Amino acid sequence: MLETSARLLRLLSLLQKQRDWAGPELAERLGISTRTLRTDIERLRTLGYPVHAQPGVAGGYRLGAGAALPPLLLDDDEAVAVAVGLRTAAGGSVAGIEEASVGALVKLEQVLPSRLRHRVNAMQSAVVAVPGSGPTVDGEVLTAVAAAIRAHERLRFGYSSRASEESVRTTEPHRLVTWGRRWYLVAWDNDRDDWRTFRVDRMKPRTPTGPRFAPRELPFEDVADYVRSRVGTAVWRYSAWIRVHASAEYVIARMPVPITPEPIDDDTCLITVGSDDPQQLALWIGMLGVDFVVLDAPELANALRMLGDRFHRAAASVD
Repeated sequence: MLETSARLLRLLSLLQKQRDWAGPELAERLGISTRTLRTDIERLRTLGYPVHAQPGVAGGYRLGAGAALPPLLLDDDEAVAVAVGLRTAAGGSVAGIEEASVGALVKLEQVLPSRLRHRVNAMQSAVVAVPGSGPTVDGEVLTAVAAAIRAHERLRFGYSSRASEESVRTTEPHRLVTWGRRWYLVAWDNDRDDWRTFRVDRMKPRTPTGPRFAPRELPFEDVADYVRSRVGTAVWRYSAWIRVHASAEYVIARMPVPITPEPIDDDTCLITVGSDDPQQLALWIGMLGVDFVVLDAPELANALRMLGDRFHRAAASVD
C-alpha cells in the first residue's frame, strides 16, 4: 500500500482525470478499503479540495470547483501537451486569451523539469505557423461549450447562419473540432432531429444549460472527417457546381478543401465546392491548372471575370 502522502497525490490525480468515480472503483485503483478512501477524501477536503460525495448505489465522488485554484497534478505527457497548447494559444484564434496564455506558460515553464523543457522546445522549434486572418472565437464561449460536452448537458445558443439568419438552437453537444482558425461544434440538433455542425464563432450560448442526456451513437466513425465533409459545402457562404476537365483523383489531390467529386469519365468530373469569399473560390479552382466550366455560381463567375481581366492587364504590361 502506498504511504499516505503518496496515496493522497495519487487520489488527487485520479479525481482530476475523470469527472465521476464510484467509491469501490476508486478504492480498488488505490489498493485500499472504502473506509480508508473516505478518510483520504476528508484529508483532501481539509487541504481545500472540494470533493463532493453522492450517496447511494449510483453514488460516488467528484472533484468540484473551489474558491481558489488548487495545484494540478500533471504527468510528463500532460505537462508537455499543456505547454505546447499554451504557446499555440498565445497567437491563436481564441480571442482574449493571448495574454493569459503567456502568463500561464511562464508559470508552467518555471516548474517544468529540464527534460520536459527540452521536449517542449524541440516540438515548438519543429513547428512553423503560417500567419493569417480569420474569425476568432470568444474564450468564454469555447469554455461554455466544452463544459456542456464534458457534463453531457444540453446546450442552448443563439446562432447566426452563413446567410445572417438568427435562430435559437437546442442541442446535445458531442465534440469540438478545430480546423485552421475555425472551431466547429458537432451536435445533435433536438429541434431538427438530426446531426448538425455549427461554427462556434457564430454561437452565443444561453445559460443555464439544459438537463443531462445520454450520448447518442454516432452515425459516422470519425468526427473530424464528418466536419471536413460538411465544411466543403454546407458551412460556406458561397458554393459552386463545376465541371472540371480532370480525373476525380487529380482534383482531390490538389484542392485545399475536402470535396467528393462525381466522376463523369476518366478525364472529367463534377464537383461542388464552397468558400466564404468568391474570389478565394476562384483562386482555388484556378490553382487546379486545368480547364473547367462553372455550371451554377454567378458570384464565382463574376470573380473569375474580374481576376481574368486583372491577369490580362498584368500580362499586357510586359509586352
